[in-house]
Amino acid sequence: MLKKPFLITAGLLLGTTAAHAAGSGDDQFSLAAGADFSSGKYGTDTTTNIWSVPVTATYNMDRWTFKLVVPYVDISGAGNVIPGVGRVKNSNPHGRGHGRGAAGSTATTTTTGTGSASGLGDIVASAGYEVFQSSDHTFGVDVTGKVKFGTADANKGLGTGENDYGASLDTYKVYGNWTAFGGVGWMKYGSSQYIQLKNGFNANIGLGYKLSHDDDVGVYYDYRQKIATNGGPQSEVTAYWNHKLNQKLRLQAYVLGGFANGSPDYGVGASLKYLF
Repeated sequence: MLKKPFLITAGLLLGTTAAHAAGSGDDQFSLAAGADFSSGKYGTDTTTNIWSVPVTATYNMDRWTFKLVVPYVDISGAGNVIPGVGRVKNSNPHGRGHGRGAAGSTATTTTTGTGSASGLGDIVASAGYEVFQSSDHTFGVDVTGKVKFGTADANKGLGTGENDYGASLDTYKVYGNWTAFGGVGWMKYGSSQYIQLKNGFNANIGLGYKLSHDDDVGVYYDYRQKIATNGGPQSEVTAYWNHKLNQKLRLQAYVLGGFANGSPDYGVGASLKYLF
């Protein structure tokens, strides 16, 4: 339902379910740019700070929503923490905080040092389809398919270097000014010779409230299964605020708190979206 980058990343951009709940049915294209910051130890002795600057293009067409997220990422901290994944066993001899080994090396030592790196993150493309909407537009169900391309540099520890594939089922129900929403999903995570990941389920549940014609707020909970042997599950709560500056421009902001080693300890972010 909601995409973070990973939280992955990316700024808080409401997914297809929230868009349909708002009652928008016309074809529409939008561009958004944001900034996200998160900090946490992820079960290590070192605090890892991650900045992400995503640019998001979204196209709504009838029952379809297509989205492309291109992020720039800056990370400083433990070499075995990967943005959007968390703590992993990383035997890459070129990995962040591990020094650069010989080309083609098959060393199996685990990256445990610290270091900083920045560059292009993992590009994410998704397509969502509204399979059902009630006649009064107060209830709907969406299905979404997603591909995370391994465009982030694995040698810098900005990503795994592998593609991930996922699908989710989301729903919402409007009660006056209140909107309840939630969803479940599954991701097939790509593994490399240096980083081994397991596939996993994820889920979210939340509640939004429309304060006025221009403002709405809400809170939601995200959970993801443990996907790395020495990592942890993802468990976090996010509170958000959306503000309509005018007919074309939207401001979105959020804060989050993590409760497991798969999540940062805290995070904040904001984005501006322009509707064409």
